[in-house]
Amino acid sequence: MNYTDQVFIVFFLVTFSLYYLASNVKQQLLIIILASLFFYAWEAPLLLVIFLCSWVITGVSSWYVLSSANKNKQKLAAFSGVITNLLMLGFFKYKLLFVADYILSHQGTAQSITDWLILAPLPIGISFYTFHGISLLVDIYRGTASVFVNRRPKIVEHLSETLLYLVFFPQLIAGPIIKAKDFYPQVSRKRFGDIDFTSCFRLLILGYFLKSVVADNLSEQTFWIAYPYFQWRSSGDLLMMLYGYSAQIFADFAGYSIIAIGLGKLLGYNLPENFNFPYLSSSISEFWKRWHISLSSWLRDYLYIPLGGNKAGNVRTYINLLVVMVLGGLWHGAALSFLVWGLWHGLGLALERPWINSRIYASNNFAVTFTRVFIVFNFVTIGWLFFKLQDFSQALGFMKTLVHPEAGGILAINNDAAFYILSFSVPVVVYHLFSKFKNSIPRFLKDSMYGVMLFLILTSPGPSKPFIYFQF
Repeated sequence: MNYTDQVFIVFFLVTFSLYYLASNVKQQLLIIILASLFFYAWEAPLLLVIFLCSWVITGVSSWYVLSSANKNKQKLAAFSGVITNLLMLGFFKYKLLFVADYILSHQGTAQSITDWLILAPLPIGISFYTFHGISLLVDIYRGTASVFVNRRPKIVEHLSETLLYLVFFPQLIAGPIIKAKDFYPQVSRKRFGDIDFTSCFRLLILGYFLKSVVADNLSEQTFWIAYPYFQWRSSGDLLMMLYGYSAQIFADFAGYSIIAIGLGKLLGYNLPENFNFPYLSSSISEFWKRWHISLSSWLRDYLYIPLGGNKAGNVRTYINLLVVMVLGGLWHGAALSFLVWGLWHGLGLALERPWINSRIYASNNFAVTFTRVFIVFNFVTIGWLFFKLQDFSQALGFMKTLVHPEAGGILAINNDAAFYILSFSVPVVVYHLFSKFKNSIPRFLKDSMYGVMLFLILTSPGPSKPFIYFQF
């Protein structure tokens, strides 16, 4: 179920009404859990079985960690839960690397549970709810979350709260990833009168504008990046489309995250900020503090720091950076292009690290800062090519055509396509620049901007497309 579908609007309004008509917290939890399960099962009901298996594994193992007084048993339960979740994620996400021929030869002919598991498509949102489960297990085992200290809930209570944490539909499919220690304290009775409608509606208008108007319209032009269409384009066209895709993927994913945060607030839950004007970053490390913040912080807390972080010498730090970014790339999918994308950013982080405290990086001079932002933006945009073309050979073919175009020459640009891309990329530029002047912009002008965005949502949406991160 896509946030931009009319059926989702109906689904949310029904859920919202029943939710606030409920007379106590137990009824509210039941309504939101049932609604979330319905939301998840909408496209592929059978895949709900896989999600429920993940929930049982996470819920039972985390309850054992909570209820046991024996440190060894706690460790065994936490380790078992984490490993089982990772095995499930690994199987469904990377099975194509090993059973592609089997799938092609048995398509649509599942005769057993084994066949069904092998032939089943990638469960929507598995990367996100797996990371949520691991967060829960690790936080409880470490004792780093105050909400779990000296807590001995009954298993039914813990399983129901864990189910809500994993299946909460605003963030179920593509995040933001919310850590268990930040979610569980919010489980309480929610009241209609506590809703900040102004804030919620501003978030929803901005999110839907970025997704429906900006990202979906840009997809009409960035489509031609795909193979084999790029082969017959000039270098100028290819560059224009690649910059357009950089704007599209930001508007698409940031739009989704902002909508999710707005929906969460309407239901009384605060989800973490996921984007902080990332294209203003003046270093690769700053970019990863601003882009997909919930994933970046998850990788830092549960992978980079446990590996040793930057506390074990320079060589080990560089290795840790590369390992984390490569694994972060592979988290997106079982393709060489994702590995290269992760390695690209890992190398960027490693190469800039010796200079991060230099005068160039410390300078506040406008020209120096602008140059750094320009370099980082182009570095990130080049990396998006491996994200867009998940067949690595096609990404290499795109780069070859970019340097040696077969049609139109190097500088030739399709004016109509360029105008279209620029028109729908400008809002992304304005959105980032807005962060620099938002405190000096009069209130009436801000309200007018939201009015314009709402008008464009109603009059100029692009063709409805699935969110890019739904595939992960």
